[in-house]
Amino acid sequence: MQAQAGDWLLVKSAAVGSGDELGLILETRGPGGTPPFQVRWLRDDREGLVFPGPDAVVLTAREKAAADERQRRRLERVQGEIRARLVRVSSR
Repeated sequence: MQAQAGDWLLVKSAAVGSGDELGLILETRGPGGTPPFQVRWLRDDREGLVFPGPDAVVLTAREKAAADERQRRRLERVQGEIRARLVRVSSR
């Protein structure tokens, strides 16, 4: 696993009902961008040194931005459907 500062570390949750953890990689401490990584977690803004396991994935800033954009479009689509249904219900 390799990363650079500005990439994102996504740790998939192994427990049902628990959310994934996402953190900004601030620094790589291993040779050639390998772990450990200094990470600031989005959940609580804490920083820590992380030795990622097999449940972790590194996302580039570009990959993270694309995923955020897909999520934004999906949310807009759902909100549009809700608004349309409310208009139909209120016009009855």
